[in-house]
Amino acid sequence: MQTKIEKIDSSSAFAIKIIESYDIHDLDFLSFREKLAYANISHLEKRQEWASSRLAIAAALKELQIPYPGFFKDEHGKSQSMSGNGFVSLTHTQGFAAAIYHREIPVGIDMDFIREKILRIGFRFLDESELSFLEKDPIHYTMAWSAKESIFKCQGKKGISFRDNILLEPFDLNAKVIKGKIRGTDFADHHYQVRSIVENNTVLTYTIW
Repeated sequence: MQTKIEKIDSSSAFAIKIIESYDIHDLDFLSFREKLAYANISHLEKRQEWASSRLAIAAALKELQIPYPGFFKDEHGKSQSMSGNGFVSLTHTQGFAAAIYHREIPVGIDMDFIREKILRIGFRFLDESELSFLEKDPIHYTMAWSAKESIFKCQGKKGISFRDNILLEPFDLNAKVIKGKIRGTDFADHHYQVRSIVENNTVLTYTIW
């Protein structure tokens, strides 16, 4: 997975950034509130992740020719625009941070590094029907986890169980689109189409409501 910026359509774009150290002048675009938040992060790795994710969303916004408004987390932990316009989702994994933005509708994005150990914990986040079609392959399991994470972030509310409330339709290891829905909650009956990219031991997924 390399640093990239991709315009999805006229209303949305996503960007991926390598997590690394940045000069404070690289972050001049941040809002005053965000600069305070950044200054209060003492852990170096967390500072790098935080800065890289903000640079990713700034890059996506630039691709759409939208001024950077600044972002904050709401009571559900979801990032919100300080201007009240548009929808954003942020993520990071080993070495990379990513962000997606849409002018009008909710979005969700996730990145995960592929690890063998996910096979041992599949029962914690997968429904029995999903366990029956997934190959015993860490890539396939990571695709399922990441798709559920993107759906979870897109709906934007706490209290959703990956195993009990997010159900994926059968998909194979080469799937570019993973379909799923939320069930058994107030946010049910909406069907999601999750885009999936697998590259260099990393899975990236994103969905637009």
